[in-house]
Amino acid sequence: MSLYGMMRTGVSGMQGQSNRLGTVADNIANSGTTGYKRSSVEFSTLVVPQAGSGSYSSGGVATTVRTSISQQGNIQYTTSATDLAISGEGFFTVQDASGQTFLTRAGSFVLDDEGRLVNAAGFYLQGYSYANGTPSTAANSFAGLEAVRIADLAMTATPSTEGVYSANLPADADIVAAGSLPSDNVAGSTYTNKTSMVAYDNLGGEVLMDIYFTKTADNTWEVAVYNQADGTAGTGFPYSSAALATDILTFDPTNGQLSGGGTINLNVPGGAALELDMSEMTQLATEFTPGTADVNGNAASAVSGYEIAADGTLYAQYDNGTLAALYRIPLANVTSPDQLNVLSGNVFSQSALSGEINLGFPEEGDFGKVTSGALEASNVDIGEELTAMIESQRNYTANSKVFQTGSELLDVLVNLKR
Repeated sequence: MSLYGMMRTGVSGMQGQSNRLGTVADNIANSGTTGYKRSSVEFSTLVVPQAGSGSYSSGGVATTVRTSISQQGNIQYTTSATDLAISGEGFFTVQDASGQTFLTRAGSFVLDDEGRLVNAAGFYLQGYSYANGTPSTAANSFAGLEAVRIADLAMTATPSTEGVYSANLPADADIVAAGSLPSDNVAGSTYTNKTSMVAYDNLGGEVLMDIYFTKTADNTWEVAVYNQADGTAGTGFPYSSAALATDILTFDPTNGQLSGGGTINLNVPGGAALELDMSEMTQLATEFTPGTADVNGNAASAVSGYEIAADGTLYAQYDNGTLAALYRIPLANVTSPDQLNVLSGNVFSQSALSGEINLGFPEEGDFGKVTSGALEASNVDIGEELTAMIESQRNYTANSKVFQTGSELLDVLVNLKR
């Protein structure tokens, strides 16, 4: 065995332990960093081919740094709705100021001066906007993503465009003769049942609609919708304006299910065009029983706060209690998260060994869920790091003794000539 080889082996050991101490130092320094993933060093032998069985040439040790990216950190709850934590697989997609996209688990987002959600390292959260309809992901591309921007939302009103109403109409109700139906709009018009619903016009004004159900023949009902504001005080009929819409519903006499009609298109005073779905109406031998009554839209109202659901949908919450979907925040993942490139700012990028990035929404497939008002803590265990520090210190000292011994033996050889 060469004394020089012995000394090189000792240096190799010291370098390996230095690398390990470097990861320990980083881990301890980032033990309080949101979403930080601990690094560790794995050792492997470097063996020099042996010339014969009677001698040995020392090799050394090689180190490989591993980052436990896939290891979940503890979820810690906060008081900020824009703090986000991922439980399970996936990463937030974020962009830097130059527009380059990265992955991260650090979800401590706050508003910047332009209303964008930015984390502590200066990366902007990306999402799909609802401005052009219900969003969908591009599974293998970041196309369509944009910075989530919420602070510039002003007071808004949303006109009603669709609604759903269902009820049971009594099969044994009396037939009302033509000439005195609600659609005739005469004093004393007769109807079988009545309900009311609120819709919203283009300016967010409430429009209260009277909906009349009138049996005109066996298994046949007339539906007439009026603007309540046009009705005669105390009676309703006659209304000063014609019905907003009328329709005929027919029912199957064998099971009471709707067999004809069911979609009513009407113009809400103030400009909104409303499609009212009544396809779930029934006619059974019991009393009038209201079921579902729901119309979209909202009155003029200011934003009072924001809410982020577990599926990644970001809603604006208005003073009147309504919610409006603004963005849906996707998650990204790769086949081998632990092989991602680790970059400054607690972000990651795709590597040759990580696999391709694919996107999806939280709670779909293998993706985890998003928790609002929470952060994922660092997955560093201080106890383990201190133990590793002590082991590395002792191993470094031992390797230095090997180097020191080789140096002393060389001195002996040099002194033989003196």
